Amino acid sequence: MRRRRAAVAAGFCASFLLGSVLNVLFAPGSEPPRPGQSPGPSPAPGPGRRGGRGELARQIRARYEEVQRYSRWGPGPGAGRPERRRLMDLAPGGLGLQRPRPPRARPVPDGAPGWPPAPGPGPRLGCAALRNVSGAQYVGSGYTKAVYRVRLPGGAAVALKAVDFSGHDLGSCVREFGARRGCYRLAAHKLLKEMVLLERLRHPNVLQLYGYCYQDSEDIPDTLTTITELGAPVEMIQLLQTSWEDRFRICLSLGRLLHHLAHSPLGSVTLLDFRPRQFVLVDGELKVTDLDDARVEETPCASSADCILEFPARNFTLPCSAQGWCDGMNEKRNLYNAYRFFFTYLLPHSAPPSLRPLLDIIVNATGELTWGVDETLAQLETVLNLYRSGQYLQNSTTSSSAEYQRIPDSTIPQEDYRCWPSYHHGSCLLSVFNLAEAVDVCESHAQCHAFVVTNQTTWTGRKLVFFKTGWNQVVPDPNRTTYVRAPG
Repeated sequence: MRRRRAAVAAGFCASFLLGSVLNVLFAPGSEPPRPGQSPGPSPAPGPGRRGGRGELARQIRARYEEVQRYSRWGPGPGAGRPERRRLMDLAPGGLGLQRPRPPRARPVPDGAPGWPPAPGPGPRLGCAALRNVSGAQYVGSGYTKAVYRVRLPGGAAVALKAVDFSGHDLGSCVREFGARRGCYRLAAHKLLKEMVLLERLRHPNVLQLYGYCYQDSEDIPDTLTTITELGAPVEMIQLLQTSWEDRFRICLSLGRLLHHLAHSPLGSVTLLDFRPRQFVLVDGELKVTDLDDARVEETPCASSADCILEFPARNFTLPCSAQGWCDGMNEKRNLYNAYRFFFTYLLPHSAPPSLRPLLDIIVNATGELTWGVDETLAQLETVLNLYRSGQYLQNSTTSSSAEYQRIPDSTIPQEDYRCWPSYHHGSCLLSVFNLAEAVDVCESHAQCHAFVVTNQTTWTGRKLVFFKTGWNQVVPDPNRTTYVRAPG
């Protein structure tokens, strides 16, 4: 089993984000760099390694400067109010992974030149919150990072991210340069970049950054662990079996996220690694979790020949602006990836018939990149309004001649049948806008002879209704109302 280590060491503060860069780049006790000052001594390479000392130092410097660039905009919109305090020497925690050594107390500069300003006072999760966590579980790992799930003493579950010591990123660097500490610094800058972007790009569809800790680990000082919101992995096969309403919510979440990225405080942000595994679901909302491969800079160009957007199935040529940048390439890359990974699978299938023409237009327009994210989001919001208000029923709901008898405060515990898509795998549980739609659904199912309206609603406010094959046993239930087909 891979060796994992989670950090249990110090408090979090938004003004510490660039302080963490120091802790990764410098030997203990060094001072923060001034503008233009070298980010520290170069790591010593192993004998015979290609590129050697200078190449590894160049890569570390390039990542360091990238993190600095993203930090200069200051706190993002809606940023929290972390507590202003120094990192303290906290007792080692028991994450159940490996027992760490007690961390050293280390001050983090506040307001150092070129660093982000410290936000106002307020609590953030720090390492003290991790001292008595329970239920540590390995979730998974990628090219650079490993992720764990833990439960805090108060019962809340969070995710911990750290550089994977057995991962491909660190391992390939060590094989090339033979410098474990330097290679950790190089890999850790991807985690630092993600921390900065999570804070600067705060949005309902960006995973929340709760805090971070750092400590000495093995022969490497100041290894980092971030504390973030916990989400469920995006499993496309499972999503295809869910209701259209939930699948539409995911597409709407993605549209809102892409709009935010296109107009972020940092500029237009593109996700170079855009796959379902880079996202998670939190209470039904899609959130991006992996930002270490995000890029803000647009592609420079001399002509449109330099602005070819390449995908496996097709390519697009975008205009080169008078300023020498490929016009809208970041935005269009995100949008086409949203089409090929999400929209084409999740939007049209099993949608209400009256909404399908508009949904087809959205899918086709994003697949051809004839729209930008602004128009795409506007059309998705139109679909939401039609669905939430019930306007989509105006030309689709038929007037049924069947009559149903209302039995208040009652339910039918059995007599279920299966339908698709259903909110419950063992029964037919669907959402409806009103009673007329529930009657239409029951009339369209040959086996339906009754339905039970619950007091539960979906994210759009629609009622959840169980459809039944009969009503041989009706029992009291103060939270439900039963409707049975009248004889005749």
